[in-house]
Amino acid sequence: MQQGMVSELVYDEQHPIMDCILLPMLRQLGIQSRWLLWLSPNKKLSKNWLEQAGLPVNKIMQLNQMHSINSVDAMEKALRSGNYSVVLGWLPKINEQDFILLQAAAKEGHSIGFIMRPEKNYNMATTELRPQNHLKIHSRSYH
Repeated sequence: MQQGMVSELVYDEQHPIMDCILLPMLRQLGIQSRWLLWLSPNKKLSKNWLEQAGLPVNKIMQLNQMHSINSVDAMEKALRSGNYSVVLGWLPKINEQDFILLQAAAKEGHSIGFIMRPEKNYNMATTELRPQNHLKIHSRSYH
């Protein structure tokens, strides 16, 4: 059984490596009976892109037009619920306490959370104070 975890993913929109790393994982998680959730303020997923990526369109939920101040809370509730195999969130800069809260929620809900960070907005200095899981990936798939 999946333990649950949260990781920060830094991606470059100019390179397609994400297609090799994140998409296969999302396809695998899409086999589960649970949903895949995108918390993406001001971003809209393309149904055509989802289909071309081989993702289960009927298992994907997206919340956009969220106020960033509520997005950490929304991600925490989604992870804790256990209704989602994975939650991808484009969050504002979070503090160590919020990161720990998200980790605990993911473990409780046996979910995976990805805090998505476009490389152009990522500042290593803002996150040096807390240990965290992060992986740099590249993508053109988000718009």
